[in-house]
Amino acid sequence: MIARPSLLLALTIAVFASPAGAQPASVVAIPPLTTPNESNRGADSPAAIAWQASQLIASDLRSTAELVPIGPNQKDYYSYPEVTAPTFSRWRAQGAKYLVTGFVRSNPDGRFAVGCYVYDVSKGRELGRIGFAVRSDEWRRAAHKCSGLVYTAATGAPAGLFDTRIAYVAESGAPGARVKRIAVMDSDGTDHNFVTVGDSIVLTPRLSPKAGHLAYVSYVGGQPHIRVVDFDTNQQRPLVPTSAMTFAPRYAPDGNRIAFSMQQGPNTDVYVVDANGGTPARLTTAPGVDTNPGFSPDASQIVFESDRAGSQQLYIMSADGSGQRRITFGGGWYADPVWSPDGQWIAFTRRIPGVGTRVGVMKPDGTGEQLLTAGPGDEGPDWAPSSRELIFQRAGPDGRTALYRVALTGGEPRRVNTPQDGAEPDWSGVID
Repeated sequence: MIARPSLLLALTIAVFASPAGAQPASVVAIPPLTTPNESNRGADSPAAIAWQASQLIASDLRSTAELVPIGPNQKDYYSYPEVTAPTFSRWRAQGAKYLVTGFVRSNPDGRFAVGCYVYDVSKGRELGRIGFAVRSDEWRRAAHKCSGLVYTAATGAPAGLFDTRIAYVAESGAPGARVKRIAVMDSDGTDHNFVTVGDSIVLTPRLSPKAGHLAYVSYVGGQPHIRVVDFDTNQQRPLVPTSAMTFAPRYAPDGNRIAFSMQQGPNTDVYVVDANGGTPARLTTAPGVDTNPGFSPDASQIVFESDRAGSQQLYIMSADGSGQRRITFGGGWYADPVWSPDGQWIAFTRRIPGVGTRVGVMKPDGTGEQLLTAGPGDEGPDWAPSSRELIFQRAGPDGRTALYRVALTGGEPRRVNTPQDGAEPDWSGVID
């Protein structure tokens, strides 16, 4: 149900990224993708898919803080030869800095070829191209990857931001009787599915890097334990066979290991185990609660939170548990640490007495702290694959929660549309 088919590369891929420091909010012209044969305009025709793909690309780019799309408008339709030879003056007059062209055509094998090109309008040169041969039900993923091409060319950030998945806890029902279910959806809110049925409390869904698996905390049986879902088989299993309480899972960047917390007696410590199961290795032994571990992008270090010093603060250690050191010393407490995919930042939740909770970022050595949200009920951040924005949960005055996105550069957070109230979001890496 949630398995993601692979796309077959059909065209040369080339991306010449913009230099670092490119200005945000650049205008991108998105005329409708074209097709070499306009005679067939049925529901599953190349022309119909081209128009839908154009709209999806515009929607993807509109969700970012750095790009402002114009179009698609039917009046801007261009001929098939103009895909690789656009009339740049036409788009300069509209104030566009970048231009996206592309096509959809039928292949003899029944699939569709989808190709996209991105141009620097002022310089009149191609910045990149990408293409796929896809089934009719795969065109959305191809369009998402076209959006990623544009995003990378314009910002220099890694491609793939839009061909990703988001997991979260969906909440419904009356106060005091809330039903919680794990939900997974595409990053644009489509292909929404529930993973659990709502018969118990569920917490902290964590997708594997390529969204093929999901670890989460279930209270079936009365106490928290981590379960793992395989989306290819729709099978679930416990992460580790134990009667102890297990919680706070997070995958390693390669998806082969899971860091988590386990309570044994009065102590709660950080452990690591093979993602397929096995005997977990204990990494912390300090008295108190050590929890919410997360790997660095190269998997050499783990950030976690601990109350060993009397209040919740953030610590870093080597992946084998050695070299544990505290990195936060501000007022209040810190929680929910997660390393950015580019390794430059650690996002966190900070509770400030008399103010509430806010989402912020800091360098891995604890310097450069910045609070990105105004609270008072913002928490549980996770990173977009681009490392340029965060997703988090915000509690309203009535206690109901919703998901929001905020740029690393700050600004007003933007709400993420979900069918129900949302909490505890997790953003996957790029899907192959």
